[in-house]
Amino acid sequence: MARYLDNGRQLATFAANLNDRLKMIETTPLFDIHQTQTSRLDQVDFNALEFGKVFSDHMFVMEYEGGAWQRGKIEPYGPFTMSPASMVFHYGQAIFEGMKAFRQDNGQVSLFRPGMNIARFNKSAVRMCMPEVPEDIFMEALAALVKLDASWVPDGPSTSLYIRPFMIATDSYVGVRASKKYAFSIFTCPVGAYYKQPVKVKVEKYFTRATPGGTGFAKAAGNYAGSLYPLEKARAEGFDQLLWTDAIEHKYIEESGTMNAMFVLNDVLISPETSDTILDGVTRDTVLKLAEDLGFKVEIRRFSVEELHAGLESGLLTEAFGVGTAATLKPMAEIGLDGIRYQMTDAKEWKIAPRLMREFDGIRRGKIEDRFSWNIPV
Repeated sequence: MARYLDNGRQLATFAANLNDRLKMIETTPLFDIHQTQTSRLDQVDFNALEFGKVFSDHMFVMEYEGGAWQRGKIEPYGPFTMSPASMVFHYGQAIFEGMKAFRQDNGQVSLFRPGMNIARFNKSAVRMCMPEVPEDIFMEALAALVKLDASWVPDGPSTSLYIRPFMIATDSYVGVRASKKYAFSIFTCPVGAYYKQPVKVKVEKYFTRATPGGTGFAKAAGNYAGSLYPLEKARAEGFDQLLWTDAIEHKYIEESGTMNAMFVLNDVLISPETSDTILDGVTRDTVLKLAEDLGFKVEIRRFSVEELHAGLESGLLTEAFGVGTAATLKPMAEIGLDGIRYQMTDAKEWKIAPRLMREFDGIRRGKIEDRFSWNIPV
């Protein structure tokens, strides 16, 4: 169990003491800090942010070699120098995470549920035969980096600071085995909305994203690479994303390409249960906890394509939406299934998703009491 999983006193204690811990870094740091002399902040139009195209001033880098993590450093954002024989290019050992920091109503900057992301990152590392990152170093580096680049955190209604930790294999070797060297890094970028409009999704019943016993539960880069071809085919048909189905029978809904999927059928919020083929999303967990707290009926179970079809045909399926760190909570405007394109009603008329979104956004931006201790101020 990760030490900073946000379901108890440990996270609240960490949040309360974080500023003191960051001050200690200045005198007894766990890593070095080299601050840029030329900030690029004045080059950014914060009123026209696109997702993932603008990057903040600094990044954290730490290398693994000789069976141990070496001393890391925060340094100006810039390119890596790597050998063409680096194993990540040939054998695909690469994992990542996505998390966010928000500008609160009082101007303070807070990380949202970073403990879950740290735990999931290390779970992905184990599956991909990579070394786990010590939680203390991960958390301290994350907090110090965001604190250093706090001016990059936007304050618009659909904006945030997106945070991308990742790890890649860097050993120069051509041969199939786990690398003996790795680079762990964190960079950040101010972003606007990932999807600017409700999405159109197609139920995919031929191609497969993940198989039992595979890496579907991990945020491994290869999972996303394998999804690109079927996604391009769907986009050629006018869809924005896919709704993946199980690899064995293609009878059960799993997740969408960039987010977990949720449905409201007969006034019940249904979330496909996670497995080794479905990513255990942080936003998914957040939304489910909020739904239960607000008194909505919730079912976490297998959800069949047949149920989806029947609900669309009868009109009893009244809401469908995706939830993810980048996407946040995004309504599905259209669902394509077996050649039929089902139009959903206007999301503004829905009962559950808008209420969840208001609560979710209010908590992470400090507009609503953080009764779950999800925010960590930096």
